[in-house]
Amino acid sequence: MAEPSTIARPYAEAAFRLADAQGKLADWSAALANLAAVADDARVRAAISDPNLPAAKVAGLIISILAGKLSGEIENFVRVLAENGRLEVLAEIRAQYEVLKNEREGVVEADVTTAFDMDAAQVADLVSRLEKKTGRKVRARVSVDKSLIGGVRIAIGDQVIDGSARAQLAALENALKA
Repeated sequence: MAEPSTIARPYAEAAFRLADAQGKLADWSAALANLAAVADDARVRAAISDPNLPAAKVAGLIISILAGKLSGEIENFVRVLAENGRLEVLAEIRAQYEVLKNEREGVVEADVTTAFDMDAAQVADLVSRLEKKTGRKVRARVSVDKSLIGGVRIAIGDQVIDGSARAQLAALENALKA
């Protein structure tokens, strides 16, 4: 069976092209987030994987859960996914859509892990520095990991900046062993 990312790619690209043409990138982003959350519910996953339920019934179930929150185009998108047996990759479709949307908007996602809580001013300062470094708008997701001991670890795409005390201690250990 094909990888979920391979299956999701054409659907994410189609959703992105449609949303971009309509100037509704944010609307589609919110709708795909809602759809992915609904599809992640255990009861909905059971319905999606039930071979005895017709595709139209499963699509109707998902659409009814999000009644009033989906445009006609997005409801049609859900029906197409159901007919093609692709509802199980909604989370991956959303992830790939977000990558395309961020690319269009010149935004990069940064996963910032710190040893201690950062206040809003510290986060804003860090984001400002990252924007200067990358030349793009940065959207930071901040989390705390006490095992870092001190400092910060930043992941932007496949680039990692590790200024944590734990990383510095590991580098020192390697240098002493060499």
